[in-house]
Amino acid sequence: MASCCRSAPCEEMFSPRVARRSLRRYRQKGLDGIERGMVNAAAAEGLDGARVLEIGGGVGAIQAELLDAGAHEGEIVELVAAYEPFARELARDKGLEQRIAFRVADVIEDASGVQHADVVVLNRVVCCSPDGVRLTGIAARLAQRTLVLSFPRDRMLVRAGLQLINVAMRALGRSFRVFAHRRAALVAAAEGEGLGLAVSERGFAWEFVALRRRT
Repeated sequence: MASCCRSAPCEEMFSPRVARRSLRRYRQKGLDGIERGMVNAAAAEGLDGARVLEIGGGVGAIQAELLDAGAHEGEIVELVAAYEPFARELARDKGLEQRIAFRVADVIEDASGVQHADVVVLNRVVCCSPDGVRLTGIAARLAQRTLVLSFPRDRMLVRAGLQLINVAMRALGRSFRVFAHRRAALVAAAEGEGLGLAVSERGFAWEFVALRRRT
């Protein structure tokens, strides 16, 4: 989400076909290891009655898992409208239609209409924007209890992979780009909004952090 991902560029990349494939993959395989870690970290202090906000949530798989784990309601705020029918389909599959809302909005452009939530999720979103650090700060401001976010690891192989993706996008004439933000900058943006680092886990190419509201 954000400037590289506003309207046309993101719609080039995240089409209905991609959204359909995302839903199919979740149905067949469930969450991956990093995503399961994010769910566990978000649920660690209990979810009873919690509201979940998933920014750039796609089909809303993490949110659905958190509602299954005890959260009361959730909202997906997406820049790309193509995900909406598939997010609603997943909600119906799980019997969550009355507890999940989907909205198309640009959180960086205007977050004033986005409600605060106990748990805010940014899964593989900040790398879609040059404004990923700023987006993290906005998400942290909206998090009343916990923020969990995942992002590419800062290692040579991962950076090379991201560069190859951008070369391919350029060759295909697409304006979408991916960005590798420093972990320290992302964490600092959240800490600046009153959160403190609580959990950190790494996979081969991705890592996530969970930050909690300081009391």
